[in-house]
Amino acid sequence: MKAGETVLDLGSGAGSDAFLAARAVGAGGHVIGVDMTAEMVSKARANAAAGDYLNVEFRPGEIEHLPVADSTVDVIISNCVINLSPQKAAVFLDAFRVLKPGGRLALSDVVASAVLPAEIANDLSLYSGCMAGASLIADLHELLAAAGFENIKITPKDESKVFIDQWAPRRNVTDYVVSANIEGTKALSQVG
Repeated sequence: MKAGETVLDLGSGAGSDAFLAARAVGAGGHVIGVDMTAEMVSKARANAAAGDYLNVEFRPGEIEHLPVADSTVDVIISNCVINLSPQKAAVFLDAFRVLKPGGRLALSDVVASAVLPAEIANDLSLYSGCMAGASLIADLHELLAAAGFENIKITPKDESKVFIDQWAPRRNVTDYVVSANIEGTKALSQVG
């Protein structure tokens, strides 16, 4: 992130990542956090007021239907939220819509390194725990490309297996999922 940029945080929760972004973009930048729960939006707004973050705002909304105008965001960030959506294609299409030409996607999320067995894929506790909803890396790449993103990079972080294993002890989830950095850009010539 650069000074003066507009950043969008998908699934902003209580605002911790949005506040880090606010420091990076400075007083001339702007950060928008979007979360689907009214409780989290209220908590994030209270945290912003308490921390005197004047360049941050929080909006209620779904990541599949962002409450953000077209072509207004420089960078989209998110931390372990996309895999919770059953409509990932819609998430990436709407992310592409709100990015300015030349804008970038910089996400951290859990991805599938192998096809999830049914006992993992159908376990609601693993879904809400950010594991069962993970997409295969190749499928994620296709979804990003279909949305219009270029320069797509999905970089698994093998060291993440240590903490992911703690999320579901003795379930061998790290045989199938890993945290990854997910990047993509909207071409300078693209609109919409």
